[in-house]
Amino acid sequence: MSVRKPAFLLLSAVTLLAAGCTPGPVYHRPAVNAPEAYRAPVGVDSTPATATATAASLGAEQWAAVFQDPVLKGLIQEAIHNNYDLKIAAQRILEAQDQLGITRSQQFPTVDAAAIYEPTSSFGGSGSSSSGSGGSSSTSNSNGSSSKQHYIGGLSLTGAWNLDFWGYYRQQTVAARDQLLATEWAQKVTLSTVIEEVATAYFQLRTLDAELAITQRTVQARRQYLQLTRTLERGGSGTLEDVRLAQESLYQAQAAIPTLQLQIAQQENAIRILLGRNPGPIARSSLSVVDWPAPKAVPAGIPSQLLERRPDIQEAEAILRADNANIRVARAALFPHISLSATGGTASTHLEDLFNAGSFGWYASGAVAQSVFEGGRLRANIHLTEAQKQAAVLGYQQTIKQAFASVSDSLIALKRYRQYRVQEEKVAFAAKDATRLSLMRYQAGAASYLEVLTNETTYYTAQLNLAAAREQEAISFVQLYNSLGGGWQ
Repeated sequence: MSVRKPAFLLLSAVTLLAAGCTPGPVYHRPAVNAPEAYRAPVGVDSTPATATATAASLGAEQWAAVFQDPVLKGLIQEAIHNNYDLKIAAQRILEAQDQLGITRSQQFPTVDAAAIYEPTSSFGGSGSSSSGSGGSSSTSNSNGSSSKQHYIGGLSLTGAWNLDFWGYYRQQTVAARDQLLATEWAQKVTLSTVIEEVATAYFQLRTLDAELAITQRTVQARRQYLQLTRTLERGGSGTLEDVRLAQESLYQAQAAIPTLQLQIAQQENAIRILLGRNPGPIARSSLSVVDWPAPKAVPAGIPSQLLERRPDIQEAEAILRADNANIRVARAALFPHISLSATGGTASTHLEDLFNAGSFGWYASGAVAQSVFEGGRLRANIHLTEAQKQAAVLGYQQTIKQAFASVSDSLIALKRYRQYRVQEEKVAFAAKDATRLSLMRYQAGAASYLEVLTNETTYYTAQLNLAAAREQEAISFVQLYNSLGGGWQ
């Protein structure tokens, strides 16, 4: 049934007037109780872990400006291009983009074109075979009857449009767009995480290198101590017990070397996997862990700025906006669905008549559909989307609180690990000097070798602890940079 022109115009006018009437809540960012400053150690001297509450923030720095080691920079750059987690995250973005295109297409009319060509047969009386004109022909069969075959051809266009009267499809597009944005922020989270993992793994590798070097130096020193005890024992100034103690300490140090070499190889393999490469060795920088440049002060920035800088917070808010749009979709489903459709085309049994005016025809119709009974499904869907939004609100607020805590933990850790490293440097210096003095006393016959061995073991342990303290200080700085929203820019 075709729609009369006045009715069609009236329907179109009403549609245009109400096109902006979309039921549902308007999105507003939830209120956040941000602290005025991050929690950081107080009552201590100004050290590299001092947090300065200024507009500037370490998290706003490019990663290439934060990490000074040229080898580490190269590793991070390679990971950005080849890391599999980043590649997967990039594919997720492409998926979300395609999903947005599919969803957005529902706002537009659909038009289908068809070409028709089919034969039809009709049976008549007896007669001889003859050629028909245009689109038909006749043939005779064995019983004398004849069949006449017609060829009907034509072209047609069919269009349909579900009018987005209440914003049902528009809000689906909004939700899909916000999901795409959340996916993009998730990719940035992955990027900053990969940078943190590469830097952390690299500093751990350099620490293992330092521990191996310390152990090798210790082995060399203990070989000399063993030679010394043997010389003194032959001369009558030492004992066989001293020789055995020297041998024991030497073998213990030598036994630690294969374990460290195993850990180094495993750490290199772990870094290579982060780089998207097969297991293998990793190049080293000329910089040692000792030379790693610690900042004089850490500009932490203002806590409220973290809402805009941290990608995980941005991701959580994008999900929240998508859930808000889904509520509007669910509420729009309560209202009538209005659709228009039209079909037009041409058909003829003769090709030359296909585009004559008499061969054209068209049909248009409009429909309004309203759900009468659906067992409470639509209302339940509204409640479902509202509950999902509330969960997203709580997730967004929780992400922010965790971000504040992460920054505070990192600030405290950087401060305390630096203090710990300073004390370990003092311990190592004292243990080294104590070893030197006890060795002099032993050579002079004023002390036993057990005293030398005790001090030398303390010195060896102090060196390992100092290497670990430097690693913890470096890693805490990496974690602080990540927690401040750095790395993805």
